[in-house]
Order: sequence, then C-alpha cells, then structure tokens
Amino acid sequence: MTSPTPQAALAPDIPSGALSPIQRMTLVGWTVRRQEPAQDVWTRMRAGFTMPDLSTDLVSDREQWYASRPEALTHMTERSGKYLFYIVEELERRGMPTELALLPFVESAYNPVAVSSAKAAGMWQFMPATGTYFDLTQNAFRDDRRDIQASTRAALDYLQKLYDMFGDWHLALAAYNWGEGSVSRAQAKNEGLSLGTGYTELTMPEETRWYVPKLQALKNIVNDPQAYGVKLADIGNHAYFESVRITRDMDVLRVAELAGVSESDFRQLNPAYKGPTIFAAATPEVLLPWDNAQIFKANLATLQDARLASWTVWTAPQRMAVAEVAKKVGVEETVLRSVNLIPSGMLIDAGAALLVPRTASLLTDVAAEIAHSGQLKLASAGRGQGSGTRVAVVARKGETVATLARKYKVSAADVARWNNVGRNAKFRTGQRLVIYRAAQPAKQQSARK
Repeated sequence: MTSPTPQAALAPDIPSGALSPIQRMTLVGWTVRRQEPAQDVWTRMRAGFTMPDLSTDLVSDREQWYASRPEALTHMTERSGKYLFYIVEELERRGMPTELALLPFVESAYNPVAVSSAKAAGMWQFMPATGTYFDLTQNAFRDDRRDIQASTRAALDYLQKLYDMFGDWHLALAAYNWGEGSVSRAQAKNEGLSLGTGYTELTMPEETRWYVPKLQALKNIVNDPQAYGVKLADIGNHAYFESVRITRDMDVLRVAELAGVSESDFRQLNPAYKGPTIFAAATPEVLLPWDNAQIFKANLATLQDARLASWTVWTAPQRMAVAEVAKKVGVEETVLRSVNLIPSGMLIDAGAALLVPRTASLLTDVAAEIAHSGQLKLASAGRGQGSGTRVAVVARKGETVATLARKYKVSAADVARWNNVGRNAKFRTGQRLVIYRAAQPAKQQSARK
C-alpha cells in the first residue's frame, strides 16, 4: 500500500490538477480605513437606536406637539447637555437601546430636581418605594432619586429587569410607567378574551397610552431634526463631568468655591444633597465639570488642616420642642427650622437627626451610620393630647397646594413639605394627602367636648 501524497491527504476529493499555485502580485496601494468617533452625542445616540419603531396616530400627534414648540424643545435639550453623554455611555456599556436616553425627556424634561404630585422624584421619576427597592438612599440629608449616577444606575437596572420580564421594550416602558403588575394583569385579561397582548392591544390608563408615543416622537425628531424644524442643543461627544473623591465633611458652598463654580451649578450636578453640608462617610464623591474638577483637586490639596464644614448632625435624645432644641445647640430657632425644613406646629421626635452648627464640642465628621440612615423624625405638637391634629385629606378636582393651605389655614410651604411636593404642585383627583394642624389651647378643647 502506497502512502498518500500530502495533497491527497488534505483534500482527497479534489481531482488531480484542480489546484494551482498562488500567483505573485504587486502591491500598488495601501489604504487604512479609519472609524471616526461621532462628532456629537446625538450622532452617537442615533447609532444605537435598536428599539422597534411604533407608528400610530398618537406618535404623529406628539411629533406635531413637540415640533410646534421648537424653543421649548431646544431649551429642554440644552438642559440635558450635562447628563446625556453619561447616560448614552452607560446604555452602550450595558448593550441597551440608546433610545432610553430620551426617557428623562418624557419623565421630567431632564430636570433632576423634578417632583411630581404623586411624589416621584428626579429625572427618572422614582417613587419612594421603588427607589428604596433599587437601593436609592432617602434620608434627612440626601435623596438619591435625584442623584445623577445613582438614579441612572437604578433606572437602567429597572428597565432591563422589565425587558427581561416581558421580552418587549414597548411593554417594558409601559411597565416602567404603570407598573409590571398592571401590565401583566392587562395581558392576562386579554388572553382570557382571546385578544393580543402587545403594547398597542392592551387597555391602559391615558398616561401610559401616550407614554411610548412620546418617546417615539422624540426619537423621530432626534433622527431628523431638520425635517421637523427643530434645532437640538450642541452637545459634544465627551464627558461633561468628573467624579471627584472627598474624604472629609464639606459645605456645599465650600466645594463650589474651591472648584470655581456657582452653588447653583454645583447642585445641578449634585442635586441629591438636601442641606448645606456633604457628609463624606455616606457621599465619598461629588461631580464637577471636567475642568473645574482639576481646579478643585489643586485647591483642596492646600487646605489639609482647614475647617471645611460648618454643620454637623445632632440626634435628639427625646421628644423636644424646636425652640428647646435651638437653645440647646446654640442656634436661632428660625435658622434651625429653615435648614432642616421643619414645619410649624411640629415637635422634634426622639432619634431625629438634625443639622446643627459645628461647635468646639461638635467638630468631628458625621459617623457613617448617621450619614447613611439619619431621618428627620417629627411629631405633631398636639399628639398625645387627644386632639386630631393629623388630618387625612382626599384631593378634589383641581386641588392644589395653595387651595389646601387656604382651606386649612396653614402655609403653602407646610402643605408642600408634609406631602413631599413642590409649592406649585397640583394634585390628582382622589389623591390621598395629609395636613397637620397645630394643637388647640386646652380651654378651647374642653369647650368642644
């Protein structure tokens, strides 16, 4: 038996003579094809649009609505300029559709301090319970539902969870607005009636019915702004801010001064902080515009031994009047109320964590446990005296903070504080609210009995 030739061993089915040697060639040119990065964030975003398009009359309606307000749309996109690159980059990192970067336009017009009448907060509009579920801290000193990075992380976690549950981005978005339980029940109802279970086939509340069409309309406009007569803000394809580490408690105003930015601009990037001081134990990083971050680092390095915070936290040992606490910690009562947002007619409850001025006996930085979990605990001044000072209210049609304040003879600021809404908030018909009324003098109470 003869051994096979190498050619036969490698390709035994190829007829003899079918192969020929490779011919020598002369290289006449060499071109390297380069992939240029997107010049702006809108171009980069468009490249990641992968969500199925929705084409309905509601989409057309919203396209016309946005296009008829070009100045408002330009202003809204300008506001997003501080945050949009970061969100697009996070979506790309996760392999998620970049259309989702348009969702804060629908939710809050990209306003990180937006608060709805239903108490949803931040540019992703997290409800308190949902925020807690996704590890967004909400305490006396900060609300991470407003934090740019933390809320974005939570929102994308939630959206991915919903997509994994429904296998459809339109249904995932409906669930983000309406709740996954509501969408699942609507699908089950349609299944029972032998109807379809897609987004356009479900019966849903008016707000949810318009929700995805709004996003689709914005996507269509971003895809071709000239076709709609719209000018998008000029947002470069680069990071706007840098995360900078801090190791000591610092006043917000001091951070802003060291970075060379206004307090207002600082809070636009760091909207989670409620009070005048940042506690390093719970917030080891702040966000600063890229160039200002370098200025801050250089200036902070020269102040290693300087006092950087003028406020600290004091925990109430028992239930106390605000005036009594103010006297004990050495501050005017009006200042204590203002910095801690304490409404009138309320007592400081035992265990309440309060911002108070730093003194010689209160110079150490705030401990991690208090910085992470401190809560402003208040009690009605009338509790324990038999008077019904906590009033449960159901909002009527057209009810606002102002109308409730007039009705119950309390301040609008207190109504807004008690219900965690803005001073100009409007309430939904049937929304449950709370009003606190100061205790009546004992003589008047006995007269009613």
